[in-house]
Amino acid sequence: MARLRTAGARRRSMGEIAYVGIIGFLAALALLILVGPILVVLATSFTDSRSIRFPPTGFSLRWYELLLDEVRSRQIHRAVGNTLTVAAWAAGLATVLGTAAAVAMARAAGRAGRLADAFFMAPLVLPGLAFGLAALMYFSLLGFRPSLEMLVAGHLIVVAPFVLRTVGASLSQLDPSLLDASRSLGAGPVMTFRRVVLPLIAPGIAAGAFLAFMASVDNVPVSLFLSSARTDMLPIRMWGMMESTLDVRVAAVSGLLILTVFVLMLVMERFTGLTRRMRG
Repeated sequence: MARLRTAGARRRSMGEIAYVGIIGFLAALALLILVGPILVVLATSFTDSRSIRFPPTGFSLRWYELLLDEVRSRQIHRAVGNTLTVAAWAAGLATVLGTAAAVAMARAAGRAGRLADAFFMAPLVLPGLAFGLAALMYFSLLGFRPSLEMLVAGHLIVVAPFVLRTVGASLSQLDPSLLDASRSLGAGPVMTFRRVVLPLIAPGIAAGAFLAFMASVDNVPVSLFLSSARTDMLPIRMWGMMESTLDVRVAAVSGLLILTVFVLMLVMERFTGLTRRMRG
């Protein structure tokens, strides 16, 4: 009996080792697939070659210096300015509207709340190119010409669901007894929201605003259809540079974006628990 138990323990031990090994290999492979392209872009941005190639032939900061040159990279700087302006306005409006919608949906019960949630989350389900074309046709029928305002409106529809989801997750974790206690102490709905609800869901609002801002910066389909030569956006400018000359400044822009997003994600994770709220 002792020998049988020992043999069974050995088989279980070998099975556990094999399981851990397979899971570890798959995790490492997934990490390589996800992180590998980022490392390739970062390495390419420091090349001394005049075209994009990997592995780089040498180490140089010339492309970052050229990227920061106000004269030779004027078009890129203008595209960056347009992108940040549109992203800031879209994220700000999405934060206000998404928070209001999340609060209203949290109070709605039953089928109405589910229908409203599906309606507001629909832009994330629709194909981006189809939505961009539809937005262009719609604004054209209304007589609007391509402008930053039109880009803000298009981006707002796409990024608002991010705020709605994170704020909704924060509201779902709110203890109803706190609201009852506030009402029992004589506070009205506005006072309760300002003094009780808003401070508790503030991290969710901040996380949603961050996600909305980054989604707007990275949005290609809407920008592709709603931008023009005067309202050039950074993703479209980078795409054009890749198609025409394989300009290494594209890799430098990507490197700066990766570094900026990485730092911002660390800050947001520290103060708002971004990962937990994305899962929520």
